[in-house]
Amino acid sequence: MKAATVQRKALGQRLVEDGLLTQDQLETALREQRRTGEQLGRILQSLGFVSEENLSALLSDELGANRISLAAMPPNPGAIAMIPPEMAKEFKLVPISCEDNTLTIAMADPCDIVAVDAVRKKTGLAVKVFAASPVDIRTALDRHYSETAKHEALIEEVIEEARRDAALQSDDEEAAGQAPMIGLVNHLIMKALKDRATDIHVEPEEKLVRTRYRVDGILHQGPSIPKTLQSALISRIKIQSSLDISERRIAQDGRIKFRAEGVEIDLRVSVFPTAHGENVVLRVLDKNSLNLRLDQLGFDARTISALRSIADEPHGMLLVTGPTGSGKTTTLYSLLSAINSLEKNVVTIEDPIEYQLPMIRQSQVNPKIGLTFAAGLRAILRQDPDVVLLGEIRDLETARIAISSALTGHFVLTTLHTNTAAGALPRLMDMGIEPFLLSSSVSGVLAQRLVRKVCGECKQEYEASAAEVEQLGCSQGALLMRGTGCPNCRGTGYRGRTTIYELIVPGDRVRKLILARADETELTEAAEAEGFKPMFEMGREKVLAGITTLEEVTRVCRTAL
Repeated sequence: MKAATVQRKALGQRLVEDGLLTQDQLETALREQRRTGEQLGRILQSLGFVSEENLSALLSDELGANRISLAAMPPNPGAIAMIPPEMAKEFKLVPISCEDNTLTIAMADPCDIVAVDAVRKKTGLAVKVFAASPVDIRTALDRHYSETAKHEALIEEVIEEARRDAALQSDDEEAAGQAPMIGLVNHLIMKALKDRATDIHVEPEEKLVRTRYRVDGILHQGPSIPKTLQSALISRIKIQSSLDISERRIAQDGRIKFRAEGVEIDLRVSVFPTAHGENVVLRVLDKNSLNLRLDQLGFDARTISALRSIADEPHGMLLVTGPTGSGKTTTLYSLLSAINSLEKNVVTIEDPIEYQLPMIRQSQVNPKIGLTFAAGLRAILRQDPDVVLLGEIRDLETARIAISSALTGHFVLTTLHTNTAAGALPRLMDMGIEPFLLSSSVSGVLAQRLVRKVCGECKQEYEASAAEVEQLGCSQGALLMRGTGCPNCRGTGYRGRTTIYELIVPGDRVRKLILARADETELTEAAEAEGFKPMFEMGREKVLAGITTLEEVTRVCRTAL
């Protein structure tokens, strides 16, 4: 115990000598150590006096332990298999290699003799210790021990097996039905589920087949697949989604029902012919992860109250606008869930139906047989609906029927592709809708985008730069949040998404301007006089609250700046 105390004092003094700690901070930490009995290093970190990185470097230097980069010395799969994931994560260590009855490991804390002894007992081998940075250790643990890593390793095994089997490199149906190809597709999907991806891209190129996964709205590189396996791989996906594998000249759409860990997942499949073969995109529709609460989507209490007030009206129309992938469908489904009841008949016409909701009659357009949005909406009006969800207004005919429905005792929810809330009104007038009909029927227009949230595991405060102070209109020295990158967020600094938005509820000024065919700028100014907040202002509030970053808000709504 005495020796340990001497070592701790030496550690503290060394930190002071290196300018990483003041004498007052050391005294404070030593008092806390006497009170709690914890290791000095942990106390220094918990008090924020010394970073984990600096402490790890100093400890390894004190012990004479060699420091390595795990990127320069990647772990051997055989060594990884010798240490259970639970032990590796508990002691923050990564097995590197095993030679001559000696297991080489990298540790964030090379003086953790308890960990070294546990590894020695578990393996029955001598243990050689290297020091590595804590960030390196966390990244390696995520890469080699996570569920995603397991699926990546299995994908590589399947690819290697398929590469050796010449029969799998043909383009017939038999090759697509072989176990390695079935396993390859299954593991590509499982990787997407573990990564929380919304889309899987299978992209043929000249010399390989690239895979990419969209996570939190951004595409990330996945495993590369040999060109020789392209035909069998795409045929396998087409067989699972009940598509014609012999037809490669036209686009096709299908669906796959995939069961993972007892949960059924739907995948919407789109196949499109390109110069290097058929490009495939699989949209992951996990109804179990669907969040249908407006407060959990990022809307504030004031906006939720306004939306519910609009939805409670017996007639009128709510327009939700924004580009593809901005969360419009989820918002509409959330509103439907909020107003769905035994007393109301809710009917939808969509393209496609993404999620099936209880007590709601949902229908999908099928232009091949004449079931367009306009035709479907006409038919729905003969089904005695109280609430109608129209997937999208694409043309004048559909717009006229939707507005007529809103004026004749139905509440209509629909979408329109415009960048801003105010821009939706001139857009409908440009399509041919008379201003007096628009002024009477539109109850509200919501424009929205999705921004990535700062990762909760690696977020840290920093002082806003001069440019950020100017753009955000905050005080000098204001503290913002950003992610430094960790295994939890795959090094991006972001995890999960939230909504930023703007909502126009037309008052007298706005309705008069609609009748006067005012442009978007005039309508925005009038809406602001009635309490409207632009989307960038909503984004600004979330930046100042530490939820997201200015870069994210700027990236997704440049038109609002």
